Amino acid sequence: MTLGGKAEQGARAHNLCALSVRIFPFALAPGSPINTGVPEPLTLPINASTRYCAVYGHPVRHSASPALQNAGLAELGLNWRYLAFDVPPETLRAALLGAQAMGFIGLNLTVPHKVLALDWVDALDDSARRWGAVNTVRFEARDPAGNWRPLREFEQAPRELRSHGFNTDAEAITQAIGEDLGFELPGKRVLLLGAGGAGRTAALKLASDGVAELFLVNRTQSKAEAVAEEIHRLFPQVKVALGYPPGRVDLLLNATSLGLRPGDPLPLAPDAFTLEPALAVFDMIYRPAETPLLSLAKKAGCRTANGLGMLLHQGARALELWTGRHAPSRSMRQALQTHIYGAP
Repeated sequence: MTLGGKAEQGARAHNLCALSVRIFPFALAPGSPINTGVPEPLTLPINASTRYCAVYGHPVRHSASPALQNAGLAELGLNWRYLAFDVPPETLRAALLGAQAMGFIGLNLTVPHKVLALDWVDALDDSARRWGAVNTVRFEARDPAGNWRPLREFEQAPRELRSHGFNTDAEAITQAIGEDLGFELPGKRVLLLGAGGAGRTAALKLASDGVAELFLVNRTQSKAEAVAEEIHRLFPQVKVALGYPPGRVDLLLNATSLGLRPGDPLPLAPDAFTLEPALAVFDMIYRPAETPLLSLAKKAGCRTANGLGMLLHQGARALELWTGRHAPSRSMRQALQTHIYGAP
Protein backbone atom coordinates (compact mmCIF):
# COMPACT_ATOMS: atom_id res chain seq x y z
CA MET A 1 0.00 0.00 0.00
CA THR A 2 1.38 3.46 -0.87
CA LEU A 3 1.02 7.02 0.32
CA GLY A 4 0.87 8.71 -3.07
CA GLY A 5 -2.03 9.40 -5.38
CA LYS A 6 -4.84 11.88 -5.55
CA ALA A 7 -7.10 9.72 -3.44
CA GLU A 8 -4.91 10.51 -0.44
CA GLN A 9 -4.74 14.27 -0.89
CA GLY A 10 -8.08 15.06 0.75
CA ALA A 11 -7.10 13.18 3.90
CA ARG A 12 -3.79 14.95 4.40
CA ALA A 13 -5.11 17.93 6.34
CA HIS A 14 -6.74 15.58 8.80
CA ASN A 15 -3.62 13.44 8.98
CA LEU A 16 -1.53 16.44 10.00
CA CYS A 17 -3.16 16.12 13.40
CA ALA A 18 -0.91 13.14 13.98
CA LEU A 19 1.99 15.56 14.27
CA SER A 20 0.43 17.21 17.29
CA VAL A 21 1.97 14.41 19.35
CA ARG A 22 4.41 15.51 22.00
CA ILE A 23 7.75 16.77 20.68
CA PHE A 24 10.95 16.07 22.60
CA PRO A 25 13.68 18.13 20.92
CA PHE A 26 16.47 16.33 22.72
CA ALA A 27 14.64 13.20 23.92
CA LEU A 28 15.58 13.46 27.59
CA ALA A 29 14.64 10.84 30.15
CA PRO A 30 12.20 12.04 32.82
CA GLY A 31 14.01 14.18 35.37
CA SER A 32 17.23 14.27 33.37
CA PRO A 33 19.31 17.46 33.29
CA ILE A 34 19.44 19.18 29.93
CA ASN A 35 22.52 17.84 28.17
CA THR A 36 22.19 18.11 24.42
CA GLY A 37 25.79 17.25 23.60
CA VAL A 38 25.52 19.33 20.42
CA PRO A 39 27.67 22.19 19.16
CA GLU A 40 26.98 25.84 19.93
CA PRO A 41 25.38 26.71 16.55
CA LEU A 42 22.15 25.00 17.63
CA THR A 43 21.55 27.82 20.09
CA LEU A 44 20.74 30.02 17.06
CA PRO A 45 17.01 30.65 16.63
CA ILE A 46 14.85 28.68 14.25
CA ASN A 47 13.51 30.77 11.39
CA ALA A 48 11.07 30.41 8.51
CA SER A 49 13.74 28.79 6.33
CA THR A 50 14.61 26.03 8.82
CA ARG A 51 14.05 22.52 7.49
CA TYR A 52 13.28 19.46 9.58
CA CYS A 53 14.07 15.79 10.10
CA ALA A 54 12.82 13.63 12.97
CA VAL A 55 12.74 10.23 14.61
CA TYR A 56 9.45 8.41 15.18
CA GLY A 57 9.25 5.84 17.95
CA HIS A 58 7.00 4.59 20.74
CA PRO A 59 8.39 5.27 23.29
CA VAL A 60 10.98 7.79 22.14
CA ARG A 61 12.14 9.74 25.20
CA HIS A 62 15.21 7.51 25.51
CA SER A 63 16.40 8.26 21.97
CA ALA A 64 19.92 9.64 21.50
CA SER A 65 19.26 10.37 17.82
CA PRO A 66 18.48 14.10 18.26
CA ALA A 67 21.85 14.70 19.93
CA LEU A 68 23.58 12.65 17.23
CA GLN A 69 21.89 14.21 14.22
CA ASN A 70 21.78 17.81 15.44
CA ALA A 71 25.54 17.65 16.01
CA GLY A 72 25.99 16.49 12.42
CA LEU A 73 23.68 19.19 11.05
CA ALA A 74 25.51 21.89 13.00
CA GLU A 75 28.90 20.67 11.79
CA LEU A 76 27.63 20.79 8.20
CA GLY A 77 26.37 24.35 8.72
CA LEU A 78 22.81 23.51 7.69
CA ASN A 79 19.78 25.44 8.87
CA TRP A 80 18.03 22.18 9.73
CA ARG A 81 16.72 20.72 12.99
CA TYR A 82 16.14 17.14 14.07
CA LEU A 83 13.25 16.40 16.45
CA ALA A 84 11.78 13.37 18.22
CA PHE A 85 8.10 12.43 18.07
CA ASP A 86 6.26 9.80 20.09
CA VAL A 87 4.09 8.08 17.47
CA PRO A 88 1.95 5.07 18.43
CA PRO A 89 1.90 2.31 15.79
CA GLU A 90 -1.74 2.93 14.88
CA THR A 91 -0.93 6.52 13.83
CA LEU A 92 2.29 5.77 11.93
CA ARG A 93 0.71 6.11 8.49
CA ALA A 94 -0.89 9.44 9.38
CA ALA A 95 2.36 10.71 10.88
CA LEU A 96 4.30 9.74 7.74
CA LEU A 97 1.77 11.60 5.62
CA GLY A 98 1.97 14.60 7.92
CA ALA A 99 5.75 14.88 7.71
CA GLN A 100 5.57 14.50 3.93
CA ALA A 101 2.89 17.17 3.58
CA MET A 102 4.85 19.61 5.74
CA GLY A 103 8.02 19.25 3.71
CA PHE A 104 10.18 17.30 6.16
CA ILE A 105 13.48 16.25 4.60
CA GLY A 106 13.46 12.79 6.17
CA LEU A 107 12.78 10.55 9.14
CA ASN A 108 14.34 7.84 11.22
CA LEU A 109 12.09 5.05 12.47
CA THR A 110 12.74 3.06 15.61
CA VAL A 111 10.79 0.45 17.60
CA PRO A 112 8.04 -0.51 16.81
CA HIS A 113 7.86 1.05 13.32
CA LYS A 114 10.63 -0.51 11.22
CA VAL A 115 8.64 -3.44 9.83
CA LEU A 116 5.29 -1.62 9.79
CA ALA A 117 6.75 1.05 7.53
CA LEU A 118 7.38 -1.48 4.75
CA ASP A 119 3.65 -1.19 3.93
CA TRP A 120 3.40 2.57 4.28
CA VAL A 121 6.19 4.08 2.19
CA ASP A 122 5.84 4.71 -1.52
CA ALA A 123 9.18 3.23 -2.60
CA LEU A 124 11.64 0.77 -1.05
CA ASP A 125 15.39 0.85 -1.54
CA ASP A 126 17.10 -2.50 -2.10
CA SER A 127 18.48 -2.30 1.44
CA ALA A 128 14.96 -2.16 2.94
CA ARG A 129 13.79 -5.04 0.76
CA ARG A 130 16.82 -7.17 1.55
CA TRP A 131 16.74 -6.73 5.31
CA GLY A 132 12.96 -6.51 5.64
CA ALA A 133 12.80 -3.28 7.63
CA VAL A 134 12.82 0.51 7.17
CA ASN A 135 14.74 2.66 9.63
CA THR A 136 15.29 5.70 7.38
CA VAL A 137 12.82 7.58 5.19
CA ARG A 138 13.83 10.20 2.62
CA PHE A 139 11.13 12.41 1.16
CA GLU A 140 11.47 13.08 -2.54
CA ALA A 141 9.79 15.21 -5.21
CA ARG A 142 9.33 14.71 -8.94
CA ASP A 143 11.13 17.30 -11.07
CA PRO A 144 9.79 18.66 -14.41
CA ALA A 145 11.71 15.91 -16.26
CA GLY A 146 9.84 13.25 -14.27
CA ASN A 147 12.78 12.21 -12.06
CA TRP A 148 12.46 11.65 -8.31
CA ARG A 149 14.99 13.78 -6.39
CA PRO A 150 15.64 14.33 -2.65
CA LEU A 151 13.49 17.10 -1.22
CA ARG A 152 16.61 18.99 -0.08
CA GLU A 153 17.19 19.94 -3.73
CA PHE A 154 13.93 21.93 -3.90
CA GLU A 155 13.53 25.30 -2.25
CA GLN A 156 9.77 24.97 -2.56
CA ALA A 157 8.33 21.46 -2.59
CA PRO A 158 6.51 20.49 -5.79
CA ARG A 159 3.03 19.04 -5.48
CA GLU A 160 4.03 15.46 -6.29
CA LEU A 161 5.92 13.91 -3.38
CA ARG A 162 6.81 10.43 -2.21
CA SER A 163 8.41 8.64 0.74
CA HIS A 164 11.43 6.41 0.04
CA GLY A 165 12.40 3.79 2.64
CA PHE A 166 15.96 2.64 3.38
CA ASN A 167 17.71 0.40 5.89
CA THR A 168 20.98 1.69 7.36
CA ASP A 169 20.99 -0.68 10.36
CA ALA A 170 22.51 -3.75 8.74
CA GLU A 171 25.65 -2.08 7.40
CA ALA A 172 26.07 -0.27 10.72
CA ILE A 173 26.24 -3.56 12.64
CA THR A 174 29.16 -5.01 10.72
CA GLN A 175 30.90 -1.63 10.35
CA ALA A 176 30.87 -1.19 14.13
CA ILE A 177 32.12 -4.74 14.69
CA GLY A 178 34.97 -4.15 12.27
CA GLU A 179 35.99 -0.77 13.68
CA ASP A 180 35.46 -1.36 17.39
CA LEU A 181 36.76 -4.93 17.59
CA GLY A 182 39.22 -4.93 14.67
CA PHE A 183 37.32 -7.93 13.41
CA GLU A 184 36.94 -9.44 9.94
CA LEU A 185 33.82 -11.59 9.60
CA PRO A 186 34.47 -13.90 6.62
CA GLY A 187 35.16 -17.47 7.72
CA LYS A 188 34.37 -16.87 11.40
CA ARG A 189 32.22 -18.83 13.87
CA VAL A 190 29.58 -16.58 15.47
CA LEU A 191 27.15 -17.10 18.33
CA LEU A 192 24.16 -14.75 18.01
CA LEU A 193 21.85 -14.19 20.98
CA GLY A 194 18.41 -13.03 19.85
CA ALA A 195 16.41 -13.60 16.68
CA GLY A 196 13.89 -10.76 16.89
CA GLY A 197 14.01 -7.62 14.74
CA ALA A 198 17.62 -6.62 15.48
CA GLY A 199 18.74 -10.25 15.75
CA ARG A 200 17.21 -11.21 12.41
CA THR A 201 18.88 -8.28 10.65
CA ALA A 202 22.21 -9.11 12.29
CA ALA A 203 21.93 -12.79 11.35
CA LEU A 204 21.21 -12.04 7.70
CA LYS A 205 23.99 -9.45 7.48
CA LEU A 206 26.53 -11.78 9.13
CA ALA A 207 25.56 -14.51 6.68
CA SER A 208 25.82 -12.14 3.71
CA ASP A 209 29.29 -11.11 4.89
CA GLY A 210 30.49 -14.70 4.72
CA VAL A 211 30.68 -16.08 8.25
CA ALA A 212 31.40 -19.81 8.14
CA GLU A 213 29.11 -20.90 10.98
CA LEU A 214 26.27 -19.14 12.75
CA PHE A 215 24.72 -20.41 15.99
CA LEU A 216 21.31 -18.93 16.89
CA VAL A 217 19.96 -18.77 20.43
CA ASN A 218 16.55 -17.24 21.10
CA ARG A 219 13.99 -17.48 23.86
CA THR A 220 11.26 -18.31 21.31
CA GLN A 221 12.56 -21.29 19.34
CA SER A 222 10.22 -20.73 16.40
CA LYS A 223 11.77 -17.32 15.67
CA ALA A 224 15.26 -18.79 15.58
CA GLU A 225 14.01 -21.57 13.30
CA ALA A 226 12.45 -19.02 10.92
CA VAL A 227 15.71 -17.05 10.72
CA ALA A 228 17.70 -20.24 10.17
CA GLU A 229 15.40 -21.22 7.30
CA GLU A 230 15.78 -17.77 5.75
CA ILE A 231 19.57 -18.04 5.88
CA HIS A 232 19.48 -21.58 4.42
CA ARG A 233 17.47 -20.19 1.51
CA LEU A 234 19.45 -16.99 0.88
CA PHE A 235 22.96 -18.02 1.92
CA PRO A 236 23.19 -21.82 1.59
CA GLN A 237 26.97 -21.76 1.98
CA VAL A 238 26.65 -20.66 5.63
CA LYS A 239 26.27 -23.39 8.24
CA VAL A 240 23.45 -22.51 10.64
CA ALA A 241 22.65 -24.31 13.87
CA LEU A 242 20.20 -23.67 16.70
CA GLY A 243 21.57 -23.59 20.23
CA TYR A 244 24.97 -23.07 21.80
CA PRO A 245 28.07 -24.19 19.94
CA PRO A 246 30.55 -26.81 21.04
CA GLY A 247 34.01 -25.35 21.54
CA ARG A 248 35.25 -21.86 20.72
CA VAL A 249 33.61 -19.07 18.74
CA ASP A 250 35.26 -16.03 17.22
CA LEU A 251 32.41 -13.66 18.10
CA LEU A 252 29.48 -13.59 20.49
CA LEU A 253 26.91 -10.96 19.55
CA ASN A 254 24.05 -9.96 21.88
CA ALA A 255 21.00 -8.69 19.97
CA THR A 256 18.59 -9.04 22.91
CA SER A 257 17.53 -6.27 25.30
CA LEU A 258 18.84 -8.16 28.35
CA GLY A 259 21.32 -5.90 30.13
CA LEU A 260 19.41 -2.72 29.37
CA ARG A 261 17.78 -2.58 32.81
CA PRO A 262 19.38 -3.08 36.23
CA GLY A 263 18.77 -6.59 37.49
CA ASP A 264 18.35 -8.14 34.04
CA PRO A 265 19.63 -11.70 33.80
CA LEU A 266 22.48 -12.48 31.44
CA PRO A 267 21.37 -13.00 27.83
CA LEU A 268 23.17 -16.37 27.76
CA ALA A 269 22.94 -19.46 29.93
CA PRO A 270 26.30 -19.73 31.80
CA ASP A 271 25.81 -23.47 32.33
CA ALA A 272 25.47 -23.95 28.55
CA PHE A 273 28.21 -21.61 27.37
CA THR A 274 31.02 -19.82 29.18
CA LEU A 275 32.73 -16.75 27.77
CA GLU A 276 36.27 -18.10 27.82
CA PRO A 277 35.92 -19.76 24.38
CA ALA A 278 34.82 -16.43 22.81
CA LEU A 279 37.51 -14.30 21.19
CA ALA A 280 35.31 -11.18 21.10
CA VAL A 281 31.94 -10.05 22.49
CA PHE A 282 29.77 -7.32 20.94
CA ASP A 283 26.69 -6.11 22.83
CA MET A 284 24.22 -4.01 20.81
CA ILE A 285 23.20 -2.24 24.02
CA TYR A 286 25.01 1.08 24.48
CA ARG A 287 23.42 2.27 27.72
CA PRO A 288 24.82 1.30 30.17
CA ALA A 289 28.25 1.54 28.57
CA GLU A 290 29.25 -1.76 30.13
CA THR A 291 26.55 -4.37 30.55
CA PRO A 292 27.02 -7.35 32.89
CA LEU A 293 27.74 -9.43 29.78
CA LEU A 294 30.57 -7.11 28.71
CA SER A 295 31.92 -6.97 32.25
CA LEU A 296 32.14 -10.77 32.40
CA ALA A 297 33.63 -10.88 28.90
CA LYS A 298 36.41 -8.50 29.92
CA LYS A 299 37.22 -10.66 32.94
CA ALA A 300 37.34 -13.68 30.62
CA GLY A 301 39.91 -11.91 28.44
CA CYS A 302 37.62 -11.24 25.45
CA ARG A 303 37.79 -8.17 23.26
CA THR A 304 34.61 -6.17 23.88
CA ALA A 305 32.52 -3.38 22.36
CA ASN A 306 29.04 -1.97 22.97
CA GLY A 307 26.46 -0.69 20.48
CA LEU A 308 27.47 2.98 20.40
CA GLY A 309 29.35 2.56 17.12
CA MET A 310 26.35 0.83 15.57
CA LEU A 311 24.08 3.73 16.58
CA LEU A 312 26.60 6.20 15.17
CA HIS A 313 26.98 4.52 11.79
CA GLN A 314 23.29 3.96 11.11
CA GLY A 315 22.64 7.62 11.93
CA ALA A 316 25.58 8.89 9.89
CA ARG A 317 24.39 6.97 6.82
CA ALA A 318 20.86 8.36 7.28
CA LEU A 319 22.28 11.89 7.42
CA GLU A 320 24.15 11.27 4.17
CA LEU A 321 20.96 10.07 2.48
CA TRP A 322 19.19 13.28 3.51
CA THR A 323 21.96 15.81 2.89
CA GLY A 324 23.93 14.26 0.04
CA ARG A 325 27.10 15.10 1.98
CA HIS A 326 29.65 13.11 3.95
CA ALA A 327 28.59 12.80 7.60
CA PRO A 328 30.98 14.34 10.19
CA SER A 329 31.27 11.09 12.14
CA ARG A 330 33.87 12.33 14.63
CA SER A 331 31.68 15.21 15.84
CA MET A 332 28.63 12.97 15.88
CA ARG A 333 30.40 10.32 17.97
CA GLN A 334 31.56 12.95 20.45
CA ALA A 335 28.02 14.31 20.75
CA LEU A 336 26.68 10.79 21.37
CA GLN A 337 29.26 10.05 24.06
CA THR A 338 28.57 13.35 25.82
CA HIS A 339 24.80 12.94 25.63
CA ILE A 340 24.75 9.33 26.81
CA TYR A 341 27.70 9.10 29.19
CA GLY A 342 28.26 12.75 30.19
CA ALA A 343 31.30 14.97 29.69
CA PRO A 344 34.59 13.04 29.66
